Amino acid sequence: MTQDQLAKQLNTKKTAISRIENHAKDIRLSTLEKYAQAFGKKLRVELIE
Repeated sequence: MTQDQLAKQLNTKKTAISRIENHAKDIRLSTLEKYAQAFGKKLRVELIE
């Protein structure tokens, strides 16, 4: 899947996908959840000690 295709599926811009793939530090959890869903995965966030 190209960045363009993924951006269209997530209803966002290609630049947003590029930032995620290049280790952006300010990604919303909702965006990561959509990203995971696009690949048939679920996002799990866990806080540990």
